[in-house]
Amino acid sequence: MGSHQHEPWLLENGNPKVLTREMRHGRTAHSKSSNSLRTKSDRTLVSKVPCATIRNVLFNLQEVILGTKLSILIPAIPVAIVAEYCGFGRPWVFVLSLLGLTPLAERVSFITEQVAFYTGPTVGGLLNATCGNVTELIIAIFALSSNKIAVVKYSLLGSILSNLLLVLGTSLLCGGIANVGLEQKYDRRQGDVNSLMLLLALLCYLLPMLFKYSAASAALTVDPSLHLSRASSIVMLIAYVVYIIFQLWTHRQLFEAEDEDEDDNNGSDEQAVIGLWSGIAWLIGMTVFIALLSEYVVDTIEDASDSWGLSVSFLSIILLPIVGNAAEHAGAVIFAFKNKLDISLGVALGSATQIAMFVVPLCVIVAWTMGVKMDLNFNILETGSVALAIIVTSFTLQDGTSHYMKGLVLLLCYIVIGACFFVQRTPFNQADVTNVIPNGVLSA
Repeated sequence: MGSHQHEPWLLENGNPKVLTREMRHGRTAHSKSSNSLRTKSDRTLVSKVPCATIRNVLFNLQEVILGTKLSILIPAIPVAIVAEYCGFGRPWVFVLSLLGLTPLAERVSFITEQVAFYTGPTVGGLLNATCGNVTELIIAIFALSSNKIAVVKYSLLGSILSNLLLVLGTSLLCGGIANVGLEQKYDRRQGDVNSLMLLLALLCYLLPMLFKYSAASAALTVDPSLHLSRASSIVMLIAYVVYIIFQLWTHRQLFEAEDEDEDDNNGSDEQAVIGLWSGIAWLIGMTVFIALLSEYVVDTIEDASDSWGLSVSFLSIILLPIVGNAAEHAGAVIFAFKNKLDISLGVALGSATQIAMFVVPLCVIVAWTMGVKMDLNFNILETGSVALAIIVTSFTLQDGTSHYMKGLVLLLCYIVIGACFFVQRTPFNQADVTNVIPNGVLSA
């Protein structure tokens, strides 16, 4: 057993905190997926440090900074900060900030799981349910503070498309090829619940867009669309709260199909590697750096667009979600290789549901409090893409079995949608970024 078990900052009543079977109920597919990218630390050298305080600090640094396969990207964080303050090329700041956000997003998932050792399954599950997409939420808030409503809409829409088509498609394709001779099954009940939530979100997105065609003049629909969007956002947030209760309490058995298998592999000796207050401090620190890099991304996305000749819509819908969620996406594919499709589906569908039913409506409410007129009208091309993605995904998962052909179709759908936004050359100047209103109607 490692020497860290005897450190006072890891003990509870003299014993190390252990992840019991009951505590596993608070874990989500996000935390299980990120766990596949973690590396075990060799504490032999650090344990020889005589000073307990220094030893504990080194233990924390080793577990948090070096305890992931994505640690190679962590140097991008200080380099991005230096590049910003030294006035390097704005596209370079954009790229470095995106690369720095990738390990930070994975580390937040790790730290929330560590905190869950001490808070119990309920609070741990709530932390995972609310922090799973903290990167997208922070980017959206900074974009709203700059009144860049289109960047908010495009980045969140891109996250939904990425999870439903790219992540799920790649997982089913790779899992089908790796297990071509095996029967691949999953519990479709979890998929049914998420599909229902996504269809509710789609309805809330469709109605404000259809307002555009319900009156003789688009100007007459601006205020009604905004009011409807705010009311729909409140409804979606209420539905998401009920969904969390459904997931963590009343029907949690639908979301823990892999727990038996995990117990066989990991046993009952999974322990916390950092203390409670250390975890809280790290969580605050990670959030600060995510906020800083998110601000850089928002400020430099237009410069990167001009430099590379790519539209802001393409960068927001395709590039931001791929890089920002690379950690959990990789975890979903790894579990698909192991024929654990329930976890892969939990990552893809759970993240898409969280974005659609929690992050998007929360952004509308936050914008409301900031005096920014953000509605749920994603425009016809974007809303149509989301609608088709949800429908295709629902049809793909309806029979509870999988093979590589299903994954290939989902992946090809994503490529076609990506090509659509790549060739899109609609004007996207500063006025367009700050106000997305049908037919060029200006906001009041």
